[in-house]
Amino acid sequence: MEISDAAIQQAEQRMRERLASAPHAIAARYDRRVSRVVVILSNGLELAFPPHLAQGLAGAKPADLAVIEITPAGLGLHWPKLDADLYLPTLLQGVFGSSRWMAGLLGKSGGLARTAAKIAAARENGRKGGRPRKRATA
Repeated sequence: MEISDAAIQQAEQRMRERLASAPHAIAARYDRRVSRVVVILSNGLELAFPPHLAQGLAGAKPADLAVIEITPAGLGLHWPKLDADLYLPTLLQGVFGSSRWMAGLLGKSGGLARTAAKIAAARENGRKGGRPRKRATA
């Protein structure tokens, strides 16, 4: 398939219109004081999030988080030391990784939740001797 010069020019025009109408990253840094990745957008908005929420950044060292590259269009962030990438439009929607990654985060937070029903069930289980021990099968 051959791409014409006209098609390339149309694509470039669409990108210019997209950049003019939607916010894009103009700067990004890791703030060690508050342990947050800070992204400054073209519309003046600053987005900050803890790295443990983002796929590929969890557990990373501050020195590795400090090196952030912004894609030429300003729609992507790249951490070369971690080989991690995030897409700005999805970050703005609260999506910090793949659907599987996000499901794991949601499941973890749900498991940590303390409700009256969970507390009562744990107390009742404790009265019965606690969690049954696993038995080795031959």
